[in-house]
Amino acid sequence: MPSAQEQFWTQRSFAFVGHSARQPFPRLSYGEARKRGKAVYPVDASVAEVEGDRTFADLASLPEKVDGVVLEVPPEETAGWVERAAAAGLRRVWIHAGCDTPEALEAARRAGLEVLTGHCAVMYLSQGFSAHAVHRFFTRLAGRY
Repeated sequence: MPSAQEQFWTQRSFAFVGHSARQPFPRLSYGEARKRGKAVYPVDASVAEVEGDRTFADLASLPEKVDGVVLEVPPEETAGWVERAAAAGLRRVWIHAGCDTPEALEAARRAGLEVLTGHCAVMYLSQGFSAHAVHRFFTRLAGRY
């Protein structure tokens, strides 16, 4: 049976939220999701484009309601983005490893969101051999995949 993390990536469309002025945009997971044929939308008010795609300043600006949101922002911004996801009517949120905070998780709980955290998205998206494949192997071995 697929894990919750694997099931998350079976959805059709995703918003990838980053803050490039403060830390690198999640280009790897964004690119891998796009390679899989997913509809992907970069949300980052600090840059005009990501990987040649126009960015959106916020979730409300997206051309469609997405199935999932991937947050890879500085931890102090995560709770605010969780609240914005809930306000936009989005229910499934992936908080990248190292970006979660107790405040963000509490905001998600209060809003009734389905949240995945503590994992690297690329580990679930990448194909073939890479550092992420090694990470995937050991995560599976430990029973945490």
